[in-house]
Amino acid sequence: MAIFQTEPNKKQASRGGRRAVLFVYATEGLENMAFIANALSLVTYFYGYMNMSMTKSATTLTNFMGTAFLLTLVGGYVSDTYWSRFKTCLIFILIELMGYVILTVQAHFPQLRPTPCKLGVAEPHCEAADRGQLALLYTGLYLIALGTSGVKSALPALGADQFDKNDPKQAGQLSSFFNWFLFSLTIGAIFGVTFVVWIGANHGWDLAFGVSAVAVLFALLSLCMGKSVYRNNKFNPKGSPLSSILQVLVASIRNRKLPIPEKAEDLHEIHDKEAGEEHEYIQRTEQFRFLDRAAVNCCPTIEGSSTSTNPGAWRLCTVTQVEEVKLLIRMLPIILSTVFMNTCIAQLQTFSIQQSMTMDRHLIGFKIPGPSIPVIPLLFMFFLIPFYDRVMVPLLRKITGIPTGIRHLQRIAVGLVLSCISMAIAGVVETRRISVAVKHNMVDSGEPLPMSVFWLGFQYAIFGAADMFTLVGLLEFFYAESAAGMKSLGTAISWCSIAFGYFLSSVVVETVNKVSGGWLGSNNLNRDKLNYFYWLLSGLSVINLGAYLLCAWWYKYKKVEVVVLKKQDGSNGSAEMIKA
Repeated sequence: MAIFQTEPNKKQASRGGRRAVLFVYATEGLENMAFIANALSLVTYFYGYMNMSMTKSATTLTNFMGTAFLLTLVGGYVSDTYWSRFKTCLIFILIELMGYVILTVQAHFPQLRPTPCKLGVAEPHCEAADRGQLALLYTGLYLIALGTSGVKSALPALGADQFDKNDPKQAGQLSSFFNWFLFSLTIGAIFGVTFVVWIGANHGWDLAFGVSAVAVLFALLSLCMGKSVYRNNKFNPKGSPLSSILQVLVASIRNRKLPIPEKAEDLHEIHDKEAGEEHEYIQRTEQFRFLDRAAVNCCPTIEGSSTSTNPGAWRLCTVTQVEEVKLLIRMLPIILSTVFMNTCIAQLQTFSIQQSMTMDRHLIGFKIPGPSIPVIPLLFMFFLIPFYDRVMVPLLRKITGIPTGIRHLQRIAVGLVLSCISMAIAGVVETRRISVAVKHNMVDSGEPLPMSVFWLGFQYAIFGAADMFTLVGLLEFFYAESAAGMKSLGTAISWCSIAFGYFLSSVVVETVNKVSGGWLGSNNLNRDKLNYFYWLLSGLSVINLGAYLLCAWWYKYKKVEVVVLKKQDGSNGSAEMIKA
Protein backbone atom coordinates (compact mmCIF):
# COMPACT_ATOMS: atom_id res chain seq x y z
CA MET A 1 0.00 0.00 0.00
CA ALA A 2 1.22 3.52 -0.71
CA ILE A 3 -0.03 6.59 1.07
CA PHE A 4 0.48 10.26 0.28
CA GLN A 5 1.21 12.03 3.56
CA THR A 6 1.15 15.79 3.73
CA GLU A 7 2.56 18.18 6.26
CA PRO A 8 0.40 17.85 9.40
CA ASN A 9 -2.38 20.34 9.85
CA LYS A 10 -2.04 21.92 13.30
CA LYS A 11 -5.77 22.03 13.90
CA GLN A 12 -6.15 18.42 12.79
CA ALA A 13 -3.18 17.30 14.89
CA SER A 14 -4.78 18.75 18.03
CA ARG A 15 -7.82 16.54 17.51
CA GLY A 16 -8.38 12.82 17.85
CA GLY A 17 -6.48 10.47 20.13
CA ARG A 18 -7.62 9.01 23.41
CA ARG A 19 -9.57 12.10 24.42
CA ALA A 20 -11.83 11.85 21.35
CA VAL A 21 -12.55 8.13 21.71
CA LEU A 22 -13.89 8.61 25.24
CA PHE A 23 -17.06 9.95 23.63
CA VAL A 24 -17.12 6.92 21.31
CA TYR A 25 -16.84 4.56 24.29
CA ALA A 26 -19.67 6.31 26.13
CA THR A 27 -21.87 6.25 23.03
CA GLU A 28 -21.34 2.54 22.45
CA GLY A 29 -21.86 1.62 26.11
CA LEU A 30 -25.17 3.48 26.40
CA GLU A 31 -26.50 2.26 23.05
CA ASN A 32 -25.53 -1.35 23.73
CA MET A 33 -27.09 -1.25 27.20
CA ALA A 34 -30.49 -0.77 25.59
CA PHE A 35 -29.95 -3.18 22.71
CA ILE A 36 -28.58 -6.16 24.66
CA ALA A 37 -31.16 -5.86 27.45
CA ASN A 38 -33.98 -6.21 24.97
CA ALA A 39 -32.19 -8.79 22.83
CA LEU A 40 -32.11 -11.18 25.79
CA SER A 41 -35.57 -10.54 27.21
CA LEU A 42 -37.86 -9.60 24.31
CA VAL A 43 -38.97 -13.22 23.95
CA THR A 44 -40.72 -12.81 27.32
CA TYR A 45 -42.48 -9.67 26.06
CA PHE A 46 -43.62 -11.39 22.87
CA TYR A 47 -44.97 -14.38 24.79
CA GLY A 48 -46.45 -12.70 27.85
CA TYR A 49 -47.68 -9.38 26.44
CA MET A 50 -48.17 -9.85 22.69
CA ASN A 51 -49.71 -13.36 23.11
CA MET A 52 -47.33 -15.03 20.66
CA SER A 53 -46.58 -18.74 20.97
CA MET A 54 -43.19 -19.78 22.33
CA THR A 55 -42.10 -20.88 18.87
CA LYS A 56 -43.17 -17.64 17.21
CA SER A 57 -41.67 -15.60 20.06
CA ALA A 58 -38.30 -17.29 19.63
CA THR A 59 -38.44 -16.97 15.83
CA THR A 60 -39.40 -13.29 16.03
CA LEU A 61 -36.46 -12.57 18.33
CA THR A 62 -34.01 -14.55 16.19
CA ASN A 63 -35.15 -12.74 13.04
CA PHE A 64 -34.87 -9.39 14.81
CA MET A 65 -31.32 -10.08 15.99
CA GLY A 66 -30.19 -11.49 12.66
CA THR A 67 -31.68 -8.56 10.74
CA ALA A 68 -30.09 -6.02 13.10
CA PHE A 69 -26.60 -7.35 12.41
CA LEU A 70 -27.22 -7.99 8.71
CA LEU A 71 -28.40 -4.41 8.18
CA THR A 72 -24.94 -3.20 9.24
CA LEU A 73 -24.13 -3.59 5.54
CA VAL A 74 -26.61 -0.79 4.83
CA GLY A 75 -25.10 1.46 7.49
CA GLY A 76 -21.57 0.72 6.28
CA TYR A 77 -22.47 1.41 2.66
CA VAL A 78 -24.17 4.71 3.51
CA SER A 79 -21.22 5.79 5.67
CA ASP A 80 -18.64 5.05 2.97
CA THR A 81 -20.64 6.45 0.07
CA TYR A 82 -22.81 9.38 1.16
CA TRP A 83 -22.21 10.56 4.74
CA SER A 84 -19.35 10.96 7.19
CA ARG A 85 -19.09 8.39 9.98
CA PHE A 86 -20.26 10.99 12.49
CA LYS A 87 -23.35 11.89 10.45
CA THR A 88 -24.15 8.20 9.93
CA CYS A 89 -24.02 7.52 13.68
CA LEU A 90 -26.09 10.63 14.41
CA ILE A 91 -28.95 9.80 12.03
CA PHE A 92 -29.09 6.10 12.83
CA ILE A 93 -29.15 6.74 16.59
CA LEU A 94 -32.14 9.01 16.00
CA ILE A 95 -33.83 6.17 14.08
CA GLU A 96 -33.13 3.76 16.94
CA LEU A 97 -34.51 6.25 19.46
CA MET A 98 -37.76 6.43 17.47
CA GLY A 99 -38.05 2.64 17.69
CA TYR A 100 -37.75 2.60 21.48
CA VAL A 101 -40.29 5.41 21.81
CA ILE A 102 -42.80 3.40 19.74
CA LEU A 103 -42.31 0.26 21.88
CA THR A 104 -42.62 2.35 25.06
CA VAL A 105 -45.93 3.81 23.92
CA GLN A 106 -47.28 0.38 22.92
CA ALA A 107 -46.24 -1.21 26.21
CA HIS A 108 -47.81 1.63 28.22
CA PHE A 109 -51.27 1.71 26.63
CA PRO A 110 -53.24 -1.59 26.94
CA GLN A 111 -55.41 -0.77 23.92
CA LEU A 112 -52.32 -1.00 21.72
CA ARG A 113 -51.74 -4.60 22.84
CA PRO A 114 -53.94 -7.73 22.73
CA THR A 115 -56.07 -8.65 25.74
CA PRO A 116 -54.00 -10.70 28.23
CA CYS A 117 -54.55 -14.47 28.21
CA LYS A 118 -57.36 -15.70 30.46
CA LEU A 119 -56.00 -18.23 32.94
CA GLY A 120 -57.77 -20.48 35.45
CA VAL A 121 -59.64 -22.53 32.83
CA ALA A 122 -58.91 -25.93 31.30
CA GLU A 123 -57.06 -24.32 28.40
CA PRO A 124 -55.90 -20.70 28.52
CA HIS A 125 -57.67 -18.48 26.00
CA CYS A 126 -55.32 -16.05 24.29
CA GLU A 127 -56.46 -13.35 21.91
CA ALA A 128 -54.01 -12.89 19.07
CA ALA A 129 -52.67 -9.44 18.30
CA ASP A 130 -54.44 -7.76 15.40
CA ARG A 131 -52.72 -6.35 12.32
CA GLY A 132 -52.48 -2.84 13.69
CA GLN A 133 -50.89 -4.00 16.94
CA LEU A 134 -48.42 -6.22 15.11
CA ALA A 135 -47.63 -3.40 12.66
CA LEU A 136 -46.81 -1.09 15.56
CA LEU A 137 -44.66 -3.78 17.20
CA TYR A 138 -42.69 -4.59 14.04
CA THR A 139 -42.26 -0.91 13.19
CA GLY A 140 -40.65 -0.27 16.55
CA LEU A 141 -38.54 -3.43 16.40
CA TYR A 142 -37.13 -2.88 12.96
CA LEU A 143 -36.48 0.82 13.50
CA ILE A 144 -34.30 -0.34 16.40
CA ALA A 145 -32.68 -2.97 14.17
CA LEU A 146 -31.95 -0.39 11.46
CA GLY A 147 -30.72 2.19 13.96
CA THR A 148 -28.34 -0.09 15.82
CA SER A 149 -27.00 -1.45 12.51
CA GLY A 150 -25.80 2.00 11.44
CA VAL A 151 -24.19 2.63 14.82
CA LYS A 152 -22.39 -0.71 14.87
CA SER A 153 -20.99 -0.24 11.38
CA ALA A 154 -19.88 3.41 11.59
CA LEU A 155 -19.01 3.94 15.28
CA PRO A 156 -16.00 1.54 15.47
CA ALA A 157 -14.60 3.11 12.29
CA LEU A 158 -15.18 6.61 13.70
CA GLY A 159 -13.22 5.67 16.82
CA ALA A 160 -10.41 4.01 14.89
CA ASP A 161 -10.11 7.11 12.67
CA GLN A 162 -8.94 9.06 15.72
CA PHE A 163 -5.53 7.35 15.50
CA ASP A 164 -2.88 7.58 12.80
CA LYS A 165 -2.00 4.03 11.79
CA ASN A 166 1.25 5.26 10.21
CA ASP A 167 2.53 6.60 13.54
CA PRO A 168 4.20 3.70 15.46
CA LYS A 169 2.97 5.04 18.80
CA GLN A 170 -0.60 5.55 17.63
CA ALA A 171 -0.61 2.18 15.85
CA GLY A 172 -0.43 0.53 19.27
CA GLN A 173 -3.14 2.85 20.58
CA LEU A 174 -5.32 1.88 17.60
CA SER A 175 -5.12 -1.78 18.57
CA SER A 176 -5.86 -0.87 22.17
CA PHE A 177 -8.91 1.10 21.00
CA PHE A 178 -10.67 -2.04 19.77
CA ASN A 179 -10.06 -3.75 23.13
CA TRP A 180 -11.54 -0.82 25.06
CA PHE A 181 -14.37 -0.50 22.56
CA LEU A 182 -15.37 -4.06 23.45
CA PHE A 183 -14.91 -3.14 27.12
CA SER A 184 -17.40 -0.26 26.79
CA LEU A 185 -19.77 -2.58 24.92
CA THR A 186 -19.42 -5.08 27.79
CA ILE A 187 -20.13 -2.51 30.51
CA GLY A 188 -23.27 -1.41 28.68
CA ALA A 189 -24.37 -5.03 28.32
CA ILE A 190 -23.81 -5.70 32.05
CA PHE A 191 -26.10 -2.82 33.00
CA GLY A 192 -28.59 -3.97 30.37
CA VAL A 193 -28.91 -7.60 31.48
CA THR A 194 -29.11 -6.65 35.16
CA PHE A 195 -30.65 -3.21 35.69
CA VAL A 196 -32.90 -2.93 32.60
CA VAL A 197 -33.98 -6.60 32.70
CA TRP A 198 -34.82 -6.26 36.41
CA ILE A 199 -36.94 -3.18 35.68
CA GLY A 200 -38.85 -5.02 32.97
CA ALA A 201 -39.47 -8.04 35.22
CA ASN A 202 -40.54 -6.07 38.29
CA HIS A 203 -41.85 -2.67 37.18
CA GLY A 204 -43.29 -3.20 33.71
CA TRP A 205 -42.13 -3.23 30.12
CA ASP A 206 -43.14 0.34 29.47
CA LEU A 207 -40.62 1.55 32.05
CA ALA A 208 -37.93 -0.82 30.70
CA PHE A 209 -38.42 0.46 27.14
CA GLY A 210 -38.48 4.02 28.50
CA VAL A 211 -35.13 3.52 30.24
CA SER A 212 -33.73 2.11 27.00
CA ALA A 213 -34.96 5.17 25.12
CA VAL A 214 -33.30 7.48 27.67
CA ALA A 215 -30.03 5.52 27.38
CA VAL A 216 -30.06 5.93 23.59
CA LEU A 217 -30.82 9.65 24.00
CA PHE A 218 -27.76 10.04 26.23
CA ALA A 219 -25.75 8.07 23.66
CA LEU A 220 -26.80 10.65 21.09
CA LEU A 221 -25.73 13.51 23.37
CA SER A 222 -22.37 11.84 24.04
CA LEU A 223 -21.72 11.46 20.32
CA CYS A 224 -22.49 15.13 19.68
CA MET A 225 -20.36 16.35 22.59
CA GLY A 226 -17.28 14.83 20.96
CA LYS A 227 -17.81 16.43 17.54
CA SER A 228 -15.37 19.28 18.19
CA VAL A 229 -12.48 16.90 18.94
CA TYR A 230 -13.00 14.24 16.26
CA ARG A 231 -10.34 14.10 13.55
CA ASN A 232 -10.87 12.96 9.93
CA ASN A 233 -14.53 13.89 10.30
CA LYS A 234 -14.95 15.56 6.90
CA PHE A 235 -16.45 13.33 4.22
CA ASN A 236 -14.50 13.17 0.97
CA PRO A 237 -16.68 11.24 -1.49
CA LYS A 238 -14.71 8.60 -3.36
CA GLY A 239 -17.70 7.07 -5.10
CA SER A 240 -19.72 4.01 -4.31
CA PRO A 241 -17.59 1.01 -3.24
CA LEU A 242 -20.15 -1.29 -4.88
CA SER A 243 -19.82 0.57 -8.19
CA SER A 244 -16.05 0.28 -7.98
CA ILE A 245 -16.31 -3.48 -7.40
CA LEU A 246 -18.71 -3.91 -10.32
CA GLN A 247 -16.45 -1.84 -12.58
CA VAL A 248 -13.52 -4.19 -11.89
CA LEU A 249 -15.61 -7.30 -12.56
CA VAL A 250 -17.10 -5.88 -15.77
CA ALA A 251 -13.75 -4.52 -17.03
CA SER A 252 -11.96 -7.83 -16.36
CA ILE A 253 -14.61 -9.67 -18.40
CA ARG A 254 -14.54 -7.15 -21.26
CA ASN A 255 -10.71 -7.28 -21.35
CA ARG A 256 -10.55 -11.07 -20.99
CA LYS A 257 -8.71 -11.51 -24.32
CA LEU A 258 -5.97 -8.98 -23.49
CA PRO A 259 -2.59 -10.29 -22.28
CA ILE A 260 -1.59 -9.48 -18.69
CA PRO A 261 1.71 -7.54 -18.41
CA GLU A 262 4.37 -9.13 -16.22
CA LYS A 263 5.45 -5.77 -14.76
CA ALA A 264 3.11 -3.97 -12.37
CA GLU A 265 4.28 -0.63 -13.83
CA ASP A 266 2.57 -1.53 -17.13
CA LEU A 267 -0.85 -1.65 -15.44
CA HIS A 268 -3.06 1.41 -15.11
CA GLU A 269 -2.79 3.58 -11.98
CA ILE A 270 -3.57 7.23 -11.29
CA HIS A 271 -1.35 9.12 -8.85
CA ASP A 272 -3.14 12.20 -7.57
CA LYS A 273 -0.48 14.73 -6.57
CA GLU A 274 -2.82 17.30 -5.09
CA ALA A 275 -1.21 18.74 -1.95
CA GLY A 276 -3.24 18.62 1.22
CA GLU A 277 -4.94 15.31 0.36
CA GLU A 278 -4.18 11.78 1.55
CA HIS A 279 -4.56 8.94 -0.90
CA GLU A 280 -4.14 5.20 -0.56
CA TYR A 281 -2.56 2.98 -3.17
CA ILE A 282 -2.30 -0.80 -2.95
CA GLN A 283 0.47 -2.80 -4.57
CA ARG A 284 -0.31 -5.53 -7.05
CA THR A 285 -0.54 -9.10 -5.75
CA GLU A 286 -0.34 -12.39 -7.67
CA GLN A 287 -3.63 -13.90 -6.45
CA PHE A 288 -6.66 -13.76 -8.79
CA ARG A 289 -4.56 -12.63 -11.74
CA PHE A 290 -7.60 -12.78 -14.06
CA LEU A 291 -8.84 -9.56 -12.38
CA ASP A 292 -5.63 -7.76 -13.43
CA ARG A 293 -7.06 -7.49 -16.93
CA ALA A 294 -9.34 -4.74 -15.61
CA ALA A 295 -6.19 -2.57 -15.26
CA VAL A 296 -4.89 -3.33 -18.79
CA ASN A 297 -5.38 -0.36 -21.11
CA CYS A 298 -7.21 -1.57 -24.18
CA CYS A 299 -6.58 1.78 -25.93
CA PRO A 300 -2.89 2.65 -25.44
CA THR A 301 -1.32 5.86 -26.66
CA ILE A 302 -0.84 5.84 -30.43
CA GLU A 303 2.80 6.13 -31.47
CA GLY A 304 3.64 9.70 -32.40
CA SER A 305 0.60 11.05 -30.58
CA SER A 306 0.57 12.69 -27.15
CA THR A 307 -2.99 11.66 -26.35
CA SER A 308 -4.87 8.41 -25.96
CA THR A 309 -8.52 7.46 -26.00
CA ASN A 310 -10.10 7.22 -22.55
CA PRO A 311 -11.87 3.84 -22.50
CA GLY A 312 -13.99 4.77 -19.44
CA ALA A 313 -14.30 3.43 -15.89
CA TRP A 314 -16.18 0.30 -17.02
CA ARG A 315 -13.34 -0.73 -19.34
CA LEU A 316 -10.23 0.45 -17.50
CA CYS A 317 -9.70 0.43 -13.70
CA THR A 318 -6.71 1.25 -11.53
CA VAL A 319 -4.49 -1.32 -9.83
CA THR A 320 -5.79 -0.05 -6.49
CA GLN A 321 -9.38 -0.73 -7.54
CA VAL A 322 -8.44 -4.25 -8.64
CA GLU A 323 -6.60 -4.97 -5.39
CA GLU A 324 -9.56 -3.72 -3.36
CA VAL A 325 -11.71 -6.38 -5.00
CA LYS A 326 -9.02 -8.99 -4.39
CA LEU A 327 -8.93 -7.98 -0.72
CA LEU A 328 -12.68 -8.45 -0.44
CA ILE A 329 -12.52 -11.90 -2.05
CA ARG A 330 -9.73 -12.94 0.31
CA MET A 331 -11.70 -11.70 3.32
CA LEU A 332 -14.91 -13.62 2.58
CA PRO A 333 -13.58 -17.08 3.59
CA ILE A 334 -12.35 -15.57 6.87
CA ILE A 335 -15.78 -14.20 7.81
CA LEU A 336 -17.59 -17.35 6.67
CA SER A 337 -15.36 -19.56 8.81
CA THR A 338 -16.36 -17.61 11.94
CA VAL A 339 -20.11 -17.94 11.40
CA PHE A 340 -20.39 -21.30 13.18
CA MET A 341 -18.93 -19.87 16.38
CA ASN A 342 -21.78 -17.35 16.48
CA THR A 343 -24.23 -20.20 15.94
CA CYS A 344 -22.83 -21.68 19.15
CA ILE A 345 -23.30 -18.32 20.90
CA ALA A 346 -26.97 -18.37 19.88
CA GLN A 347 -27.35 -21.80 21.53
CA LEU A 348 -25.84 -20.53 24.76
CA GLN A 349 -28.22 -17.57 24.74
CA THR A 350 -31.25 -19.84 24.38
CA PHE A 351 -30.61 -23.30 25.83
CA SER A 352 -28.40 -22.07 28.68
CA ILE A 353 -31.13 -19.70 29.83
CA GLN A 354 -33.59 -22.62 29.75
CA GLN A 355 -31.08 -24.70 31.74
CA SER A 356 -30.82 -21.93 34.31
CA MET A 357 -34.60 -22.00 34.85
CA THR A 358 -34.27 -25.61 36.11
CA MET A 359 -31.41 -24.80 38.53
CA ASP A 360 -30.99 -23.01 41.85
CA ARG A 361 -30.66 -19.32 40.98
CA HIS A 362 -30.36 -17.91 44.49
CA LEU A 363 -27.40 -15.74 45.41
CA ILE A 364 -27.18 -14.38 48.98
CA GLY A 365 -30.96 -14.34 49.33
CA PHE A 366 -31.52 -12.82 45.87
CA LYS A 367 -33.04 -14.79 42.99
CA ILE A 368 -31.32 -14.08 39.69
CA PRO A 369 -33.74 -13.56 36.74
CA GLY A 370 -33.25 -16.13 33.96
CA PRO A 371 -32.46 -13.55 31.22
CA SER A 372 -29.75 -12.07 33.49
CA ILE A 373 -27.67 -15.28 33.44
CA PRO A 374 -25.50 -13.97 30.52
CA VAL A 375 -24.06 -11.47 33.01
CA ILE A 376 -21.64 -14.28 33.98
CA PRO A 377 -19.54 -14.13 30.76
CA LEU A 378 -19.89 -10.35 30.70
CA LEU A 379 -18.39 -10.05 34.18
CA PHE A 380 -15.59 -12.38 33.13
CA MET A 381 -14.88 -10.18 30.08
CA PHE A 382 -15.03 -7.10 32.32
CA PHE A 383 -11.89 -8.32 34.12
CA LEU A 384 -10.26 -10.15 31.21
CA ILE A 385 -10.20 -7.28 28.68
CA PRO A 386 -8.12 -4.85 30.83
CA PHE A 387 -5.78 -7.72 31.80
CA TYR A 388 -5.29 -8.68 28.16
CA ASP A 389 -4.74 -5.08 27.01
CA ARG A 390 -2.45 -3.96 29.84
CA VAL A 391 -0.55 -7.17 30.61
CA MET A 392 -0.77 -9.69 27.79
CA VAL A 393 -0.42 -7.35 24.80
CA PRO A 394 2.75 -5.58 26.09
CA LEU A 395 4.27 -8.97 26.92
CA LEU A 396 3.43 -10.43 23.52
CA ARG A 397 4.63 -7.23 21.83
CA LYS A 398 8.09 -7.71 23.33
CA ILE A 399 8.18 -11.30 22.07
CA THR A 400 6.73 -10.82 18.56
CA GLY A 401 7.54 -7.17 17.84
CA ILE A 402 3.98 -6.71 16.53
CA PRO A 403 2.14 -3.60 17.88
CA THR A 404 -1.01 -5.67 18.50
CA GLY A 405 0.88 -8.46 20.29
CA ILE A 406 -0.30 -11.11 17.84
CA ARG A 407 -1.71 -10.71 14.36
CA HIS A 408 -5.44 -10.28 13.82
CA LEU A 409 -5.92 -13.71 12.26
CA GLN A 410 -4.01 -15.37 15.11
CA ARG A 411 -6.27 -13.66 17.62
CA ILE A 412 -9.38 -14.95 15.83
CA ALA A 413 -7.89 -18.46 15.87
CA VAL A 414 -7.44 -18.31 19.66
CA GLY A 415 -11.13 -17.41 19.99
CA LEU A 416 -12.19 -20.34 17.83
CA VAL A 417 -10.09 -22.77 19.89
CA LEU A 418 -11.71 -21.50 23.11
CA SER A 419 -15.13 -21.89 21.45
CA CYS A 420 -14.46 -25.60 20.89
CA ILE A 421 -13.44 -26.03 24.53
CA SER A 422 -16.47 -24.11 25.80
CA MET A 423 -18.97 -26.30 23.95
CA ALA A 424 -17.27 -29.47 25.24
CA ILE A 425 -17.49 -28.17 28.81
CA ALA A 426 -21.15 -27.26 28.22
CA GLY A 427 -21.78 -30.91 27.37
CA VAL A 428 -20.07 -32.05 30.59
CA VAL A 429 -22.05 -29.59 32.74
CA GLU A 430 -25.34 -30.64 31.13
CA THR A 431 -24.51 -34.30 31.77
CA ARG A 432 -24.04 -33.50 35.45
CA ARG A 433 -27.29 -31.50 35.54
CA ILE A 434 -29.25 -34.45 34.14
CA SER A 435 -27.57 -36.84 36.59
CA VAL A 436 -28.64 -34.59 39.49
CA ALA A 437 -32.23 -34.67 38.21
CA VAL A 438 -32.15 -38.47 37.98
CA LYS A 439 -30.44 -38.92 41.35
CA HIS A 440 -33.06 -36.84 43.19
CA ASN A 441 -35.97 -38.26 41.20
CA MET A 442 -36.79 -34.79 39.78
CA VAL A 443 -36.82 -35.60 36.06
CA ASP A 444 -40.46 -34.55 35.69
CA SER A 445 -40.50 -32.09 38.56
CA GLY A 446 -40.98 -28.41 38.00
CA GLU A 447 -38.97 -27.53 41.09
CA PRO A 448 -35.40 -26.18 40.79
CA LEU A 449 -32.72 -28.84 41.03
CA PRO A 450 -30.30 -28.82 43.98
CA MET A 451 -27.54 -27.59 41.66
CA SER A 452 -26.30 -24.01 41.54
CA VAL A 453 -26.79 -22.05 38.32
CA PHE A 454 -23.16 -20.97 38.61
CA TRP A 455 -22.13 -24.34 37.17
CA LEU A 456 -23.02 -22.69 33.85
CA GLY A 457 -20.34 -20.13 34.59
CA PHE A 458 -17.60 -22.49 33.35
CA GLN A 459 -18.89 -22.65 29.79
CA TYR A 460 -19.93 -19.02 29.84
CA ALA A 461 -16.57 -17.74 31.08
CA ILE A 462 -14.57 -19.59 28.43
CA PHE A 463 -16.98 -18.52 25.71
CA GLY A 464 -16.71 -14.94 26.94
CA ALA A 465 -12.96 -15.13 26.39
CA ALA A 466 -13.57 -16.68 22.95
CA ASP A 467 -15.89 -13.82 22.04
CA MET A 468 -13.30 -11.26 23.20
CA PHE A 469 -10.59 -12.70 20.98
CA THR A 470 -12.75 -13.35 17.93
CA LEU A 471 -14.97 -10.25 17.83
CA VAL A 472 -12.17 -7.76 18.46
CA GLY A 473 -9.92 -9.67 16.08
CA LEU A 474 -12.54 -9.45 13.33
CA LEU A 475 -13.24 -5.74 13.89
CA GLU A 476 -9.55 -4.89 13.89
CA PHE A 477 -8.80 -7.16 10.95
CA PHE A 478 -11.51 -5.75 8.70
CA TYR A 479 -10.71 -2.14 9.63
CA ALA A 480 -6.99 -2.61 9.00
CA GLU A 481 -7.29 -4.61 5.78
CA SER A 482 -10.24 -2.84 4.16
CA ALA A 483 -9.56 -0.21 1.52
CA ALA A 484 -9.64 3.46 2.57
CA GLY A 485 -13.09 3.97 1.07
CA MET A 486 -14.57 0.81 2.59
CA LYS A 487 -13.68 1.05 6.31
CA SER A 488 -17.28 1.22 7.56
CA LEU A 489 -18.40 -1.47 5.11
CA GLY A 490 -15.52 -3.66 6.26
CA THR A 491 -16.58 -3.22 9.89
CA ALA A 492 -20.14 -4.10 8.87
CA ILE A 493 -18.97 -7.34 7.27
CA SER A 494 -17.45 -8.43 10.59
CA TRP A 495 -20.83 -7.95 12.32
CA CYS A 496 -22.50 -10.02 9.58
CA SER A 497 -20.83 -13.11 11.04
CA ILE A 498 -23.16 -12.71 14.04
CA ALA A 499 -26.18 -12.24 11.76
CA PHE A 500 -25.50 -15.42 9.79
CA GLY A 501 -24.84 -17.23 13.07
CA TYR A 502 -28.33 -16.36 14.34
CA PHE A 503 -29.99 -17.35 11.06
CA LEU A 504 -28.04 -20.62 10.96
CA SER A 505 -28.95 -21.39 14.58
CA SER A 506 -32.55 -22.35 13.86
CA VAL A 507 -31.50 -24.50 10.90
CA VAL A 508 -28.93 -26.37 13.00
CA VAL A 509 -31.39 -27.07 15.84
CA GLU A 510 -34.13 -28.32 13.50
CA THR A 511 -31.73 -30.43 11.42
CA VAL A 512 -30.05 -32.06 14.44
CA ASN A 513 -33.40 -32.72 16.10
CA LYS A 514 -34.74 -34.38 12.95
CA VAL A 515 -31.64 -36.47 12.17
CA SER A 516 -31.09 -37.55 15.79
CA GLY A 517 -34.67 -38.67 16.27
CA GLY A 518 -35.56 -36.05 18.84
CA TRP A 519 -32.55 -35.05 20.95
CA LEU A 520 -34.28 -31.71 21.52
CA GLY A 521 -37.85 -32.74 20.80
CA SER A 522 -39.19 -32.79 24.35
CA ASN A 523 -40.40 -29.79 26.30
CA ASN A 524 -38.53 -31.26 29.29
CA LEU A 525 -34.79 -30.55 29.31
CA ASN A 526 -34.30 -33.37 31.83
CA ARG A 527 -35.43 -35.87 29.17
CA ASP A 528 -33.70 -34.23 26.20
CA LYS A 529 -30.16 -35.01 25.04
CA LEU A 530 -28.84 -31.45 25.16
CA ASN A 531 -25.44 -32.75 26.30
CA TYR A 532 -25.14 -34.76 23.07
CA PHE A 533 -26.06 -31.63 21.11
CA TYR A 534 -23.34 -29.61 22.85
CA TRP A 535 -20.73 -32.29 22.15
CA LEU A 536 -21.80 -32.38 18.51
CA LEU A 537 -21.35 -28.61 18.32
CA SER A 538 -17.90 -28.99 19.88
CA GLY A 539 -16.92 -31.55 17.24
CA LEU A 540 -18.25 -29.39 14.42
CA SER A 541 -16.38 -26.42 15.91
CA VAL A 542 -13.13 -28.39 15.63
CA ILE A 543 -13.85 -29.04 11.94
CA ASN A 544 -14.70 -25.36 11.49
CA LEU A 545 -11.41 -24.43 13.18
CA GLY A 546 -9.53 -26.56 10.65
CA ALA A 547 -11.30 -24.77 7.79
CA TYR A 548 -10.45 -21.40 9.32
CA LEU A 549 -6.76 -22.27 9.68
CA LEU A 550 -6.63 -23.13 5.98
CA CYS A 551 -8.29 -19.81 5.08
CA ALA A 552 -5.93 -17.87 7.37
CA TRP A 553 -2.88 -19.63 5.89
CA TRP A 554 -4.09 -18.79 2.38
CA TYR A 555 -4.79 -15.13 3.18
CA LYS A 556 -2.20 -12.53 2.11
CA TYR A 557 -2.01 -9.26 4.05
CA LYS A 558 -1.87 -5.95 2.22
CA LYS A 559 1.58 -4.89 1.05
CA VAL A 560 2.53 -1.51 2.45
CA GLU A 561 4.54 1.26 0.83
CA VAL A 562 4.54 4.85 2.11
CA VAL A 563 4.74 7.80 -0.27
CA VAL A 564 5.16 11.22 1.36
CA LEU A 565 3.87 14.30 -0.41
CA LYS A 566 5.60 17.54 0.67
CA LYS A 567 5.21 21.09 -0.49
CA GLN A 568 8.30 22.71 -1.96
CA ASP A 569 9.47 26.02 -0.44
CA GLY A 570 6.07 26.57 1.14
CA SER A 571 4.41 27.03 -2.26
CA ASN A 572 0.82 26.01 -2.73
CA GLY A 573 0.96 24.54 -6.18
CA SER A 574 4.07 22.36 -6.50
CA ALA A 575 4.62 19.05 -4.78
CA GLU A 576 7.25 16.36 -4.49
CA MET A 577 6.59 12.65 -4.11
CA ILE A 578 9.12 10.78 -1.97
CA LYS A 579 9.03 6.99 -1.60
CA ALA A 580 9.83 5.55 1.81
